[in-house]
Amino acid sequence: MSCLAPPPPVPAAPAHPLRRLLLDLGDALLGGGLPVHEVEEELRGLGAALGAPGVRVAALTNGLFVALHADEPTSFRPVDSALRFEQTAEVLQLVHRLRAGGLDGEQGLAELDRIRRAPARWPTWVGELGALPVGVGLCLFLQPVAVNVLVAGVGSLIVVGLTALARRLPLLRPLLPVTAGFAVALLVLSLARAGVLEGPLRTIVATLAILLPGGLLVTGLSEIAAGAASAGTARLVSGAVQLALFLTGVAAAATATGMPASALENVQVAKPGWWVVCLGLALAVVGLVVYVHTPPRAIPWIGAVIVVTVAAQVVVGSVSGAAVGGLAGAVTAAVAATVVNRLPGGPLWQVLYLPAFWIVVPGSFGLLNTAQIEAGHGSQPVLAAVSAVFGVSIGTLIGSVISRVPGSSVRSAQAARAA
Repeated sequence: MSCLAPPPPVPAAPAHPLRRLLLDLGDALLGGGLPVHEVEEELRGLGAALGAPGVRVAALTNGLFVALHADEPTSFRPVDSALRFEQTAEVLQLVHRLRAGGLDGEQGLAELDRIRRAPARWPTWVGELGALPVGVGLCLFLQPVAVNVLVAGVGSLIVVGLTALARRLPLLRPLLPVTAGFAVALLVLSLARAGVLEGPLRTIVATLAILLPGGLLVTGLSEIAAGAASAGTARLVSGAVQLALFLTGVAAAATATGMPASALENVQVAKPGWWVVCLGLALAVVGLVVYVHTPPRAIPWIGAVIVVTVAAQVVVGSVSGAAVGGLAGAVTAAVAATVVNRLPGGPLWQVLYLPAFWIVVPGSFGLLNTAQIEAGHGSQPVLAAVSAVFGVSIGTLIGSVISRVPGSSVRSAQAARAA
């Protein structure tokens, strides 16, 4: 009886350079938190610019499928890791440089590898300390009373400590929302029970705003509205679970301190003056710039866009409510980002819009009433929270359309060539 040797393995076909480039860039953009429909649009535009007009892309929150044409087998790439904001900004700039012909595919892959390996602009603990000025600044805006602002600062340091602990012990990261919600609410509600401060809800929300999943919820709604139902639903579920964990922590702290549900009513003890609003906004912007490692050359432009955005949101929101205010803020952010993008030397639209979007969305503005849901205040807070989220989501969709009006792509191409 003879034994036949097994046939030699068939070597795998070499990966097409363009397919690899699209997969790597898509992985990076998804890791940066961009909506899946925007990632698909960027990759299709890049494929067309590099000689593959029939490229097919299907992005999910945790991976993407790419085929260069309809008859080619589809390749899948999971999202390996999250990128910092300044890395995402550089990847977007790289995509536009490739589309403008400033680099070829091999150069693009080498540049992407450099971006991924680049160290942060400052140590991680410095970035995490950005939560302190964000919490203090938002409290100046929401509850401008000295003791509340001081407590928000102490609570923000608690958030910083818990964030650092979750970073060092990844197994504890899923517990960060409920732990932060409980610790901050326990501090604030204990002082409220002792009569040291009033209006604890706004102080709690200002302190936790840097961690609240407002952006995740609105991005999910935007994806659903754009036709990416699977990705949008996944983000909505994830954001809703995180929000429920925050609320659970706050409710547990209320129970532990014996505070009644009325203690979590949305009450503003004092109205901030214009200079207090400006100071609070400045602190929040500085904290956000540090927290997300913002590219230095984009900081002045980002600050200008945020100032215009918040001004529109505050003015409109004070007259028409949080939902219309959020919509006005999102649209204003898009218009301001588009205008700045077309100025000589202006950063890309997404780099300008995303930080303003984070200021518009966090629970301090759009989801403020959500914290009252767990306290049992009936359907009004639920409707207010849902309408606020939908308002910002609609504004985001309108802003996405505004950014694509004729002239934007020409400006981006010119910027890419100049880079």
